[in-house]
Amino acid sequence: MSNPTIGIIGGGQLGSMLCSAAKNLNIKTIIISDNKNAPAQFFADEFIFCKYDDNIKIEEFTSKVDYVTFEFENIPYETLCKIDNIKKVNPKPSINKIIQNRLSEKDFLNKNNIKTTSYISVKNESELRSSQDFIPGILKTCTLGYDGKGQYKINNENELDNLKVNFENHYILEKLVKLKKEISVIITRFGKQKYEVYDPIENVHEDQILKYSKIPAEINKELFDKSKDYAKYIAEELDYVGTMCVEYFIDKNDNLYVNEIAPRVHNSGHLTINAYNISQFENHIRAVCGLDKIEIKKLYNAKMINLIGEDILVYRKKIFKDNEFFFDYQKDTVEKKRKMGHLTTIEK
Repeated sequence: MSNPTIGIIGGGQLGSMLCSAAKNLNIKTIIISDNKNAPAQFFADEFIFCKYDDNIKIEEFTSKVDYVTFEFENIPYETLCKIDNIKKVNPKPSINKIIQNRLSEKDFLNKNNIKTTSYISVKNESELRSSQDFIPGILKTCTLGYDGKGQYKINNENELDNLKVNFENHYILEKLVKLKKEISVIITRFGKQKYEVYDPIENVHEDQILKYSKIPAEINKELFDKSKDYAKYIAEELDYVGTMCVEYFIDKNDNLYVNEIAPRVHNSGHLTINAYNISQFENHIRAVCGLDKIEIKKLYNAKMINLIGEDILVYRKKIFKDNEFFFDYQKDTVEKKRKMGHLTTIEK
């Protein structure tokens, strides 16, 4: 198919970077988003603004594209299925159904003998109070919630008295591990046993939001190999097509735990744009559009800093060195705890 069109659901910075990668491959992009100020509209060939239950707009979007993907996972499952019945959505909607719910995600991993932190389902206050074996822990909404939203860190049982939790939502309580570091592995799967796996990335979070990423991760060979193997196994079990991120905890005894799966391109993989011959974004477009798989090569070690809230105002005035790459997400308003851009520095 010459000059195909890819439809991308969601209009944030990940959508913007997917559009840029598609443009380099001569692939047209159409963004559909429920945010009329979505920054990805400035990078796409066409932009459709609507709610995700607007059947007329969804049909218009579907009629204009050859392939469909998404830049965030919390899209209504019904919407994804509706589109998938007409134009193939990758990654497939059934994957989202598992991963949109933290409890089903953890159950899926453990059924496949992949270690996670200990966890328990919590539906009300009495269940929370009877789950003290999992404290210290983090109480998280099973659905939605990202960058620390819908999450409550509980250091000891005394803190339960002051916890203001809306139990209209279903929660999961995850026991804290004695954390040594966090890493992530970005993998792009093209089909059965066909994938490219980026080297593990070391991450640092502040206020439960990713702040710094770097490659190479400072981990031993066993963890390096195991984290990549887990990512391959998960991608195969899900019959995944596209780029996926697996986030891990490493405890003080060098035990590896899967924290979360992100069924999409990921913030920690931004540095692949400048550090590799092919970025996570280009590989995602290649996989979803059925293009050739090209072997990835790391060109440079690199580190990335997320520019959150008013950080961006300082960086917009800076002059950068030739090994520094500044990305401004062009969001309409600067807000506290909002990802506004990033800076990647490569080691030449």
